[in-house]
This record gives sequence, C-alpha cells and structure tokens, in this order.
Amino acid sequence: MPSPAASGTARKIIHCDCDCFYASVEMRDDPSLRGRALAVGGRPDQRGVIATCNYEARRFGIHSAMSSALAMRKCPDLLILPTAMEKYRIASRQIMAIYRDYTPDVEPLSLDEAYLDVTHATRCKGSATLIAQEIRERVRATVGVTVSAGVGPSKFIAKIASDWNKPDGLCVVRPHEVDAFVAALPVRKIHGVGKVTAAKLEKLGLSTCAQLRTWSLIDLHRQFGVFGKRLYELSRGIDERPVRADQERKSVSVETTYVNDLLTLEACCDALEPLAAQLDARIERAGCAHAVRKLFVKIRFANFQRTTVECVGDATSLPIFLAMLEKGLARRKQAVRLLGVGVRLEEENAALRGQFALFDEDPDEDANDGPNDSPNDSPLTPDA
Repeated sequence: MPSPAASGTARKIIHCDCDCFYASVEMRDDPSLRGRALAVGGRPDQRGVIATCNYEARRFGIHSAMSSALAMRKCPDLLILPTAMEKYRIASRQIMAIYRDYTPDVEPLSLDEAYLDVTHATRCKGSATLIAQEIRERVRATVGVTVSAGVGPSKFIAKIASDWNKPDGLCVVRPHEVDAFVAALPVRKIHGVGKVTAAKLEKLGLSTCAQLRTWSLIDLHRQFGVFGKRLYELSRGIDERPVRADQERKSVSVETTYVNDLLTLEACCDALEPLAAQLDARIERAGCAHAVRKLFVKIRFANFQRTTVECVGDATSLPIFLAMLEKGLARRKQAVRLLGVGVRLEEENAALRGQFALFDEDPDEDANDGPNDSPNDSPLTPDA
C-alpha cells in the first residue's frame, strides 16, 4: 500500500497522552486522594525525584524531574507516593490494546503516550476525530484515567494539539488549518528547541514560527547547522516522519547545552547532579529501569569535539556518573559546552554483559561534529 505522502492523501495522525498518568492511576485506586496535591516519586530524605504530579500539585510550581525535597518546600502538604510500576504497566497495556483496536500503526513513546496513524482506519467511518473521541471515552470507562488527544496531518501537529486543551481535552487541526495554526506558535513549541536554542532564536528576534518563516533555509543553516533545516520545515508545518509501530527504545538520556561554558571539574560535577536526577525521573516514567545495562556520560567541549564514557551497570549511580565525567574531562583540556547522561537498554540477543569492560571507550570518542551541531534537549518530555 503506498504511503499517504506518496499518494498525495493527507495523513490522519492522533497523539494520545494520559493526564499525569502515575498520579491518575493512584487517584483512580484511592478516590480520597482526589483534590489534594499529589506526586509520585522518591522520598525527599533519600535524594528522591518527582516522576509526575497531579494538577493540584502543579499549581505550586511542582513538576516532574524536580527533587522531592524541593517539591516539599514548595508545598509542605504535598503527598508523595512511591512508584508502583507493575500497576502502571498493567494500565498501560490496557490502554495500548484499546489503541490497537483502531489501527496496527501505534508508536508508543512511553507507558502513557503514543502516536496512532489512522489514515486507513475503518472504525468510526474513518474519522480521526471520532476515533480520538471514542478512544478517550473507552480509556476513561475501562482504565479509569483521562487521555488528552491531538489530531492532525503530521506527528508535529498532533503532538502540539494534544497539549492544547489539557487536561482531558481534544484538539483537531485539519489540513487547511495547519498554516495559520503553526504561524502563531511560539518557537519553543518546535520539537528539539530547548531553552538554549529558544533563547538564541529570541535574541535574533524570532519568537514565533511566523517570524521564523522570514528566514531562508541558507540563513537558518548558517546559524543552527543541520538543525536549521528542521526549523525551516517545522515552522511551515512540514513533518513527514512516519508512525513507526512498536519502535524499540534503545536508550534514555538527558542533556543540556550551557549558555556559558563550564570551566572547571567542580562546575561540571555541580551541573551533572541535576541531569542525573532528571534521567532517573525519565527512566521511571518510561518504565524501563529493569532493562538498564550500561551507563554513559556525554561531553561536548568548547571546540565542538565530543567524547563519551560508558560502563556496565544495571542501575543509575551518581558516583559512577561523576567518575565517568572526570575520566572524560581528562581527555581534553577544554571548557565544556554540553553535558549529557544516559543509559543503554538491553536488546534482544545482546552480548553477555561480562564481555563489556568497565569504562568502555565510545568508538566515536574523537568525532568532531563541527560548529553546526544543534543544541537539542532530550526528546523525552516530562509527564503531562
């Protein structure tokens, strides 16, 4: 069957995202928790991190990846429950089974989030809007949690639309509405634009996609390297990425490009700690802690060279991340512009873990990405 893009047929993509998933499951199982500030995560006296929180907690400025200790300072009445991953996985399997009732083209992003390509679906007379409505009703009735959904002709549009009417909302962007919808978007809504890139764009006077469209592809490439093409396309609503069913996740990571280079080992260590906390929250949200097989630290220096240090491990460890950081920094006498931490996950038929040596060298350790690398944030997003 030819792809919709090849045949000229507009695609119908749905992005489904459960509202504060872990917290919603907990409130489902204990209705007395409704209406109070609730979070799911680690203990504040053990360097715990918030995995997700409900909307009552968010009014206090609490969010995922925040330390539990800081969350308690912001809201002393906050109730933090420990994660119950098996319970969340059961709910996730129920939700994904409902999605697959409508299309085999389901691409899970985490336990509670997925893209669906319903271009060729026959349920609900082939209407993506009716399918999204029915899915939301079924998940609420069957699983007991709410789902926000976005409908559009691409992943980019559907993803933004799903966030438009949260919580428990539906937003539909039809093909003829895409141009105006995207033009009004802030540049920070573009996939891959983190705080650093957003600040650079706004410094250039580019705060909306309409303003971004005034720049040529050549000029954007000159300023942002290969990421300039992505900015050029998405600011015009162009996104041909297909929905890839059951795509296997191979790693989870988080990285930050710093406005000012980090000059000392101490500064890098201080910067690494919150990254490690964010990584823990994202691993927990993705439900893949059981599959961790290697840890790594990524460093990009001021001269744009990069290095990665890896080691075998089945759980994240701040002391090990710091040891790998020190080893990586010793390879260059350079300031640091980007730090990242992550884990590699077990793959089918993976080699025996004993075959890996401690502190394995990355084969691309000395790769020079040049001055046009794009300062992207990690693609994994906090629980909404």
